[in-house]
Amino acid sequence: MVVRENFQLQLEEMKQAIVQISKLAEEALELSVEALKNQDLDKALQIIENDNRINVLEDEINDMAILLIAKQAPVASDLRRIIAAIKISSDIERMADFAVNIAKSTIRIGKQELIKPLEELPKMAHHAIAMLTTATKAYVEEDVALAKQLAELDDEVDETYGKIIKELLELMTKNPEHLSQISQLLFVCRYIERTADHATNIAESIIFLVKGKRYGLND
Repeated sequence: MVVRENFQLQLEEMKQAIVQISKLAEEALELSVEALKNQDLDKALQIIENDNRINVLEDEINDMAILLIAKQAPVASDLRRIIAAIKISSDIERMADFAVNIAKSTIRIGKQELIKPLEELPKMAHHAIAMLTTATKAYVEEDVALAKQLAELDDEVDETYGKIIKELLELMTKNPEHLSQISQLLFVCRYIERTADHATNIAESIIFLVKGKRYGLND
């Protein structure tokens, strides 16, 4: 009985580590979009420097998972919880990497005047970040219905992404002298769109955790 209680405590510790890495990734993404919008190069550099914290935490989660599997030989739902934690932490770490990529694009654009005010792009980013918040809540509560809602949210991000890409390509045609800046903004759009995709991946892991079967939300 004591062994089982310890196991449950370790599972809870791993869940809390997922919540922590999610909060760090959310913060990095929010700061990266803010840095881009305000062309704040110091803030962009700070995001890049802080990324190691997230990488270290992902490694710690993986180590926890490996030790749990090795010591407890879990089966069924317990094993799914551990596998889901590994997959979810990997998806969140990739989202944090996109924040770093946005920061790098911000630095490459530098202080040159933006070809147009950034309005729709930050909105899309905040939508994608909200998806991570929702995904984390669904994970903590093991809420399949909430997880499935992320597919609809992802569709909305994809639609906005398509509109922004079209607008930027038109600007590129009319303003070839701004090719470098527009290219970086295109990259940023892609990073945000991929962030939303990874939130959907997390939703799929939650459904696997609870239901024990694969469910493709991006199909």
